Amino acid sequence: MKSVKEMRKRAGAGVAAMAMATAMMMSSMPVYAAEEGLDMSTAYPGVTVKAGDTVSFGLDFSCDAGASYDAKLSAKSLPDGWIGYFKGDSKQVTSVHVDGDAQDTDSKNSTDFSLTVPEDAEDGTYTVELEADGGKGASDTLGLEVTVSKEEVMQSTFTSEYPEQQGASGTTFSFDTTLVNNRATDQSYSLSAEAPSGWQVTFTPSGESTNVASLNVDAGSSQGLTVTVTPPQDVEKGDYTIPISAISAEDSLSQDLSVSITGTYSVSLSTPDGRLSLDAYADKETSVTLSITNNGNVDLTNLNLTSTAPTNWDVSFSESTIDTLEAGATKEVTAYIKPAQDVVTGDYVTDITIKNDSASSMAEFRVSVKTQTTWGIVAVAIIVVLVAVLAGIFKKFGRR
Repeated sequence: MKSVKEMRKRAGAGVAAMAMATAMMMSSMPVYAAEEGLDMSTAYPGVTVKAGDTVSFGLDFSCDAGASYDAKLSAKSLPDGWIGYFKGDSKQVTSVHVDGDAQDTDSKNSTDFSLTVPEDAEDGTYTVELEADGGKGASDTLGLEVTVSKEEVMQSTFTSEYPEQQGASGTTFSFDTTLVNNRATDQSYSLSAEAPSGWQVTFTPSGESTNVASLNVDAGSSQGLTVTVTPPQDVEKGDYTIPISAISAEDSLSQDLSVSITGTYSVSLSTPDGRLSLDAYADKETSVTLSITNNGNVDLTNLNLTSTAPTNWDVSFSESTIDTLEAGATKEVTAYIKPAQDVVTGDYVTDITIKNDSASSMAEFRVSVKTQTTWGIVAVAIIVVLVAVLAGIFKKFGRR
């Protein structure tokens, strides 16, 4: 038994010694870092197209921080008759620089792969394999799945959030619309409207101030548009439809915008003879007749007369509120203007305004303040007496 135990001890010691020796050998060997990797990816590796379409895949590249590669690009496998190439900055490219420390990945670590499907391609699912080779064992492959189908790809759309609006004549209507390109390829849309005579329609991309007649929309993306509709000033009350459209090589999109004109609201303030001037005297009330006309095609209600006059002047009206003024009707109201007691002779301005929530008009009156004193009356009396005296003298001495 004793010899068996001694043999086990010796065996254990040998194993321990071998483990220590192995560890010492490994610690003395040089340590190599793991090889830096290269990654190529795309946001949409699977798409559906029709025969004859050209589709573009946006490619992104990345690598470990501190690494840098000039990666050669190639299409390892393409279906027969299919054409594909890499492009960057509108040029065909064969390699891309990948920098692990690049800040602007959109411009430095990205490119596109353009793929054209033959016109005679049969329906089915095809695989395209791309490769990026940075050398030194750093490479990556990317598989693209392209489904060819004669069936229509999801229809693009042209919609408005609020296609029906109403307002008075003179109102400018603004419609927020969205143009969605659900095609597999970029589309250039021509924008147009069929508006009634005298109406104006403009298209402005969201966030911009320039009107456009056409618009480019990337595949699978959308673009907001503000459609501004301006009716003519003399538009009649009623409902109007304005068809608008966005047409490209593959899409013919349209929608109807509806505008309801509630009426023309217009009022004017003047005098029966059109004169806007008058004479007045200090601390004496002078009246002037106002002529108020409803020039619109709908009745005006709750019209209020107000004034703006020099300090300490008093302006009042025979009727300060007009409950209803029918379309095309004219109403006369008397205004009473009383200058201040200490006013100095001269010309002054008094504004009179008629308005309600829908219409307003203002007339500016020039008021000439005259001075009226008792000396003037005395002077006239003296002149009369003098004339009478002279007449008596001529009569008396004329007989001689």
